[in-house]
Amino acid sequence: MRSIVAGQTALTEDEFAELALGVDSDFTRLFTGVPGEDEIERAARVDAAAGVLADLRREDPELAAYAERLLRSAPVPLRRPAAVRRTASTVRVAA
Repeated sequence: MRSIVAGQTALTEDEFAELALGVDSDFTRLFTGVPGEDEIERAARVDAAAGVLADLRREDPELAAYAERLLRSAPVPLRRPAAVRRTASTVRVAA
């Protein structure tokens, strides 16, 4: 199925959103995240996204609904595995 908006063909979901809603990939990344971001960057991005979403709810409910879907579909960041401490064990052998 082809998605055509304003006479232009959208090949990806991002292109469709850009054509239909007037948002670009920076907008999408604000709500979905960026691969490799650390916890501090993620927290700052989520805070900024919450502020933008509050404004969108007042000004553009349709775009706010799209942003909320992006937030729900964002992948959960992977946590670094905890460091495993290994201790040397000594085994005494009877002579």
